[in-house]
Amino acid sequence: MTVPVSRGSLWSWQQWWPILVIVLPCLLLNLGGEPVRAALQYDRLAILHGQLWRIFTGNFVHLGWGHLGEDMAGYVLLCLLLEDLLPGWRCPLLVVVGSLGVGIGLLWGDPGLRWYVGVSGALNTLWIVGAMQLMRQRDWIGWVLAVFLVLKLMYEQLRGPLPWSVATTGGPVVVDAHLYGTFTGVILGLGVLVWSRRSKWVFPL
Repeated sequence: MTVPVSRGSLWSWQQWWPILVIVLPCLLLNLGGEPVRAALQYDRLAILHGQLWRIFTGNFVHLGWGHLGEDMAGYVLLCLLLEDLLPGWRCPLLVVVGSLGVGIGLLWGDPGLRWYVGVSGALNTLWIVGAMQLMRQRDWIGWVLAVFLVLKLMYEQLRGPLPWSVATTGGPVVVDAHLYGTFTGVILGLGVLVWSRRSKWVFPL
């Protein structure tokens, strides 16, 4: 029997905790201002001297409220768009894994980069995995999302950051973070596809 969904359920904890579990920590960290940002940001020299947590935590601190607002708006939109495909813990988990991918990618691929903050690169992990799952279901929206992301990455690699992102961020935009986040998502998406074909275990990403 199908139970009708009430309008009040749109604000249920079950729907919104995957959003809050990322948004609230980022908000709280931003309230700490510059001292918190300095202690947690991706800092290549500090990482090489043993502060390995910065590979991960640098993704969750931001340059200011404009930068934070832009990233959190992107995360909320992706969660709402993909909530049927990636319910519950899946969206925040992809952002967490994407954050590690971005940090490791920057450490390995951008030796000249001194510091980095922001979760936008990890959001690309969620973005491309969601697009790949929609494409797998033969949903044209997945192709639109994938093509738009590819065009965005190409523009950033050839021309630099999108003009409005520089204005909103209030500082330098590290476009390679978006690239590494997308690569991480492609690897995850392909891994899930291969696993689901070889196993009876269903992992509904």
